[in-house]
Parts: sequence; C-alpha cells; structure tokens
Amino acid sequence: MLNFDFYNPTRIVFGRDRLAELSTLVPAGARVLLVYGGGSARKYGTLDKVTKALGSRVIYEFGGIEPNPRYETCMRAVEAARAENLDFILAVGGGSVIDAAKFIGLAAKYRGEASNLFFDHAAVSGLNSSIPLGTVLTLPATGSEMNNNAVISYNHGKWPVYQDLNFPVFSILDPALTFTLPRRQIVNGIIDSFAHVLEQYLTYPVGAAVQDRLAEGILQVLLEFGPRSLAEPENYEVRANIVWAATLSLNRLIGAGVPQDWSSHRIGHELTAMFGIDHGLSLAVTFPSVMEIRRSQKRAKLLQYARRVFKLEEKDEEAAIDAAISKTRQFFESLGAKTRLADYGITAVQLPDLAENLRAHGWIALSEHKDLTPEISLAILKNAL
Repeated sequence: MLNFDFYNPTRIVFGRDRLAELSTLVPAGARVLLVYGGGSARKYGTLDKVTKALGSRVIYEFGGIEPNPRYETCMRAVEAARAENLDFILAVGGGSVIDAAKFIGLAAKYRGEASNLFFDHAAVSGLNSSIPLGTVLTLPATGSEMNNNAVISYNHGKWPVYQDLNFPVFSILDPALTFTLPRRQIVNGIIDSFAHVLEQYLTYPVGAAVQDRLAEGILQVLLEFGPRSLAEPENYEVRANIVWAATLSLNRLIGAGVPQDWSSHRIGHELTAMFGIDHGLSLAVTFPSVMEIRRSQKRAKLLQYARRVFKLEEKDEEAAIDAAISKTRQFFESLGAKTRLADYGITAVQLPDLAENLRAHGWIALSEHKDLTPEISLAILKNAL
C-alpha cells in the first residue's frame, strides 16, 4: 500500500520570453545576489535581460560557479551575501549554479561551520531560515529548479544537502535559452534526466501504477526527443519537451511513495571526483552495469521496462531484459556518450581506490535494499570496463 506525503512549493514560469516577469517575481526592494557560471549567460545576453528586468533593485553579481560547484567558491558567495546584507538569490544557469545557490542560501544563515551541513543531518533538518531563491534555467538536466536537492564538491567528494528550504520560490523555464548550449551539455542533460527517472523506477513493484506510467512516459519522451534535440537545436517544441521532462524527472512527483536506488549516481559522483568525467557521462557508464549486476534484485521492473518502454516482445524474459539493457546502452551511445571506463583510459588497477572512496564517503549500503556494498560497487565498475 502506498503511503507518502508530497510537497513542492516551486512556481514554474514556463515559455518563451518570460524573463521580463522577474520584475514581479522578485520582491520589490530585494537586495539580490545574482549567481551564474561562466561567460555564456553574459555572452548571449541573458544576464543583460535579467538585470534589466530587476530594475532598480540592488544587485551583487557573483560569477564563476563551476560545474560540480566547489565548497570554497560557494563560501566566497556566502561572505558576500552576509557583508552586503543580501536577502534574495537569483540563480541563472543549470543545475550546478542552482545547487550552489541553494547551498549559499543555507550556509549564509547557518552560524556553525558550513561544511557540517554535509555530515550533520540534524543540523540540516533543524535549519529554519535560508535566503530565498529564484532561478532562471539555462540547462535542462538536474531538476534542481524544482526540487530541494543540492550537491556540492568538498574534500575530494560530492555531497548532497537535502532541505525543504532549498526549494526555489519560482523558476523561469524558457526553452529558447537552451538553443545556444554546446552539444556536450545537452547530451549530459538528457542522460542525467534519463538516469533520474530510472533511479526512481528500476527498483521493485509496489503497486504505484501512476508513478510507473508517468516515469515510463518521461523515458519515452527522452528517447524520442533526445536525438532530435541534438539534430534540431533550435526546434522550440523539441527543446520544450526536453526541458519539461528534465524538470519532472526529479521534482519528487514520480518518486512519491516508491523505493529508490541512487547507487548509479553515488558511483558516478566518485568517477567525477576522481577522474573528472562529466556527471551525465559518468551515468552513461554506470547505469548499464548496475542494471546487469543487479538484474536479479530488479528483475520484475527490468522486465516491465523492457515491455513498456522499449516494447520488446521476446518470449524469453531473460532475453527481453538483456535487450533492454543493450538498448539503454545504445541510446546513450547514440547521443555520443561513451559507456565504458576504458574509453576514458581507466584501468582495472584504479578501481579498488574508487571503491574505497565510496567507503570513505559513507556510501556502504546503497540501493533500494541498502545491501549494495563497496565490494558490489567494485563489481559494477569492473563490469563497466
């Protein structure tokens, strides 16, 4: 029997040319910390449109947020927010920028050592104040524009921070802002979104028919529109569907009341931290191997995935599962992603260190069953060679 609470306070403002509405979305008189990444937001005029819409509000710009945002960078923004008495954060960018903005908002109000927020769950859950956040999404991938998650790089690891104060007050999603994105970033975003759905779907049946069908629909949209998004980069309808699919992939809706398995993400985070592999590309490596190594634990849902998402009709159930795993890998590769560790020059002798990093970072009981040990993670990594 399903049993869950569902909460999501983020207002979505979706469509072309909605940036001017920032003038009514951001509180009048707000002192705004404007957070962004590299130079593309300025190069393509997005920042100019944002600052124009903000009008006479005080704006403190903080650029240079990295992919996989670093704790040290975030803390410089925290110092600025405190020193300038800033009371609203506007993140212009993709998941890394938004994640950084969430952490900045929490850390600015937290009076202890901010790195405690990675390890002291009581400290995080006990927070009752954060600088409110709005977002202008420019890269569809993480769903951070409509969830309470943030992931920050710290001390050679990637650390999640979950807090309902992280929910953006609003998020502007204009698919046209994604037209100028490099192909690699679109590939990363599609794979990340696909993996988000699978982490909440490929577990075991619990009678959640609505969540299952929603998840399958999002997967089919990504399968259909993902390649088109690369072939037709300025097709508004295609990009609109990719943007909305990415948001729905991780806004808590399809995960409500169902078991979840984030082992592919945890292992992928370690690949990123240790070898610098893009987050989305790391998932293209880990996910097919997780499906293979954990196929007995996930058998019923893998078969459902084969039948419903890929419409596979093999009478032999194991053959259908084999085909579904193969088609998942083929989909990632069709986007131009590499799906083997060897493609990145990683060898078997390096894998024990990576598995040990999982242990050191506390990821010793992963999966929907909490039984995926670093030893099993090592087997997954060897399968991915």
